[in-house]
Amino acid sequence: MPASPIRKLVPYAEEAVKKGKSIYYLNIGQPDIKTPEIALQAVKNSNIDIIAYSRSEGSELYRQKISKYYSKHNIDVTHNDIVVTTGGSEALLFAFGSIMDIDDEIIIPEPFYANYNGFSTASGVKVVPVISKIENNFALPPIEEFEKLITPKTKAILICNPGNPTGYLYSKEEIQKLAAIVKKHDLFLIADEVYREFAYDGNTHYSIMQETGLEDHAIMIDSVSKRYSMCGARVGCLVSKNKTLIQTVLKFAQARLSPPTLAQIASEAALETPQSYFDDVIEEYVERRNTLISELQKIDGVRVAKPKGAFYCIVELPVKNSDDFAQWILEYFDVNGETIMVAPAGGFYSTPGVGLNQIRIAYVLKKESLIKAVNILKEALKAYNN
Repeated sequence: MPASPIRKLVPYAEEAVKKGKSIYYLNIGQPDIKTPEIALQAVKNSNIDIIAYSRSEGSELYRQKISKYYSKHNIDVTHNDIVVTTGGSEALLFAFGSIMDIDDEIIIPEPFYANYNGFSTASGVKVVPVISKIENNFALPPIEEFEKLITPKTKAILICNPGNPTGYLYSKEEIQKLAAIVKKHDLFLIADEVYREFAYDGNTHYSIMQETGLEDHAIMIDSVSKRYSMCGARVGCLVSKNKTLIQTVLKFAQARLSPPTLAQIASEAALETPQSYFDDVIEEYVERRNTLISELQKIDGVRVAKPKGAFYCIVELPVKNSDDFAQWILEYFDVNGETIMVAPAGGFYSTPGVGLNQIRIAYVLKKESLIKAVNILKEALKAYNN
């Protein structure tokens, strides 16, 4: 199993804290936004006497409410098209296990969420990457590049929309290009859509579930983690209109018994979160993004792609190895007792040697903290390169 590029530097961060340093954590997508009060109160006010197993596919009432939530986003599914999972991670593992056998292949535009490598390894599946580039903001690579990579072993294409780690939001036209190729070659199209709400600059999210003719091909992955700032709830879901697929996914769900009961209560209540909550959150993230990009662009030799969604960006640094640089900052560098923790971007690629001079920054800190963190990065680069 590959180590997580997001978490593998934790021992060095812990050691830095022991030495009295304060750390700005830019490495992990843990929002500092408060969880909706309605979700917290639902758990506090629950009168459950026994925390029992729920249904393997998740409670029927919760799945019905999820389908109503999707209908507001022009996604027409019923509760029978949904299997509730222990986070979006389990939904991806179930998808991989249901549609692929050992040594099958899945095509993924990279850089991609690092755990896709882990899920593939755990499933005995081979990731076939198609590289997107910082020069064009990590837009969808030409569809011809996908076509070249399709073999008899290819079973699916996987995208994250909006993207982690790039923040790229795929357009309707890009989704339709992918839809055409999966129908042509009879593949599955898996879309990790956990950041659906986080679309900026007047852009709107277009789901693969909105595309007609994809009923047998589309698999949507979702989660409450980022939407409601409920990462620790560990509740997600897999959605598909392909009945055979859902039946197979349910076997995996039955094998692990059930998703978390209390967390489903919180997640069901969270669906009642008012739109004003999201309006405020999106406004905050846009300000953070703009602050971060503006500050980064002031540093000589640094290049950054401007995210259209989610709350991540890829930053290209004037260093040869960002793993070494990120560790060095934690071990040896600080500004007035403060330092930063970033995620080296090499772990978000599966092509060897690519992304070694890049990092991923999660802008989940307040603007003032982001300004201080970028200043530390600026000073660290000066010291590291001298």
